[in-house]
Formats: sequence, structure tokens, C-alpha cells
Amino acid sequence: MKLARFSQASVDGVRIGRVEGDTIIDLSAFLGVNASMRHLIANLEALKGQLDAIKTPILKLSDVTLEAPINDPQKYLAIGMNYKEHAEEARAAGITIPTSQMWFNKQVSCINGPFAPVVKWTAVEKCDYEIELAVVIGKKCHQVKREDARSVVAGYMVSNDVSARDWLPKSPTFTLGKSWDTHGPIGPWITTDDEIEDPLNLEMKLWINNELRQNHRTNDMIYNIWDQIAYLTQVMTLEPGDIIATGTPSGIGAPKGIFLQPGDVMRLEIEGLGTIENPVVAEKA
Repeated sequence: MKLARFSQASVDGVRIGRVEGDTIIDLSAFLGVNASMRHLIANLEALKGQLDAIKTPILKLSDVTLEAPINDPQKYLAIGMNYKEHAEEARAAGITIPTSQMWFNKQVSCINGPFAPVVKWTAVEKCDYEIELAVVIGKKCHQVKREDARSVVAGYMVSNDVSARDWLPKSPTFTLGKSWDTHGPIGPWITTDDEIEDPLNLEMKLWINNELRQNHRTNDMIYNIWDQIAYLTQVMTLEPGDIIATGTPSGIGAPKGIFLQPGDVMRLEIEGLGTIENPVVAEKA
């Protein structure tokens, strides 16, 4: 199942729908308008049969605006330097490679829609892109064993960990450089776990202005998804709707000194999960 949040200029509110091909089935008659995707995810197993049974109304995807699939997670956690080639890329730039999982927060206020503009803020000189596989937690969980980790996953999304590189050193936790408003595009929808045979071997691609910059598979992770969930839940309880960004492969702009500018267009695609595309715009006066 592919679950999306969407809006229409002629209709008030944001609705949840089920994406099928180039159409979306409006589920608001059952869930209500402005329903919480976080609440739906927490109850997805119980509601799945009823959601599958809804066949109408059907809208064309081209007639709606896809919003961030989940707009109110309690946590948006991301792991740094978690792809082997990206870690070597960082090492070559003089960055010390961590010897354990290195986590930081993206503040949830950065969350942005899958096709919404990303602002190049005036105070940011080095704005960069990072394609990442995002995991959406489906169950409240604590101290999860690695072998059980997949059972707490609701689904997956494409995410762009837009990064203000010049602001990363201003907080040792990276939080300031990772949390600028609009710098967290996610989507285009949540693809439930049962639709993805092996999330540890998906192709990822990112283009800037139609130039392929990142092209890798998720099997290059140093710590895979299950390692990450087991590690995090030693420390904290994860809640339904929490987002985990699982790391970016090599090919980011920083090592070449190439950064995003207004007018650039970022297009990100992960096998089986869809495509998001975000234009870069200048901060308005």
C-alpha cells in the first residue's frame, strides 16, 4: 500500500489517500479530513483491510498536490557517514570517521513536501543535497532485537537530507546545519513494508539539473536498517510515525565544492518508492 497526504486548491483541508498507479483513492470519507498519518500508521494493521476495500473516489495524481506524507512525527533522526564510499569521501576531506553509529536530529520543522521548493537561505553559503532511504516506524518499541527490527517498520520513503554545510560546525550535534526550514523534503508517499522485498538492496539516484550526482544501492550501508533500530532503541522509545534517515551514499556536492543555488532542481528516486523533485529558490526579502 502507498499512503499519501494530498490537497487540492478547490477543496479545504489535507486528506489521506491510497496511491494506485497514476491515481489516488481518497480515504477521507473513512478517515476524515485533516486526519493524522501518524495516528493511521499506529493503527494500520487493524485498519488495512478496511482501507483496501475502499475503491472510490478516484482522483488523478496530476490533479492533486502531494504533501509531506507525515507532517508531525515526534522524531526525525538521521545517521551520519553510514555508506562505505561516502565515509571514504569524508575521510579524504580530512573528516574523522566515527567508530560507532553517529546520530543527529533534523528538527521536525524542516519537513517539506515531495515537490515543494527548498529555500536557499541567505545566511547559508554551502547548501548541499543528500539522497537517503527514510524508514517510518510503525509501532511503539523499545530495546528491539536486531532480528525483530523489521517488525516495527511501517514503511519507507525517499528523503533529501538538505544540509547547510557551513552551519554543521556551529553545533557539534549537526542539528543547526540539518534543520533549516524546508530542508527536509520527504515522500512522495509512504510505501508499506510488505511491498518492498529487500529494503537493504534498493537503487538510489539523485540528479541536479538532470545531471546524475548520486547513484548507489542501499547495500553499501555500514550499519543497516536493522542495526540502526536495535541501536537507537537501546536508548529511546521509538513511536509510530518517527522517521529514520539511514544515510547517504557518495556523490554529495561538498567534496567538489559544488553547492546548490537558486534555480537548481533536485530530483531523487529510490527503487520501488517513487520520485521527489524540489526546486531551489532564494530566500524572499
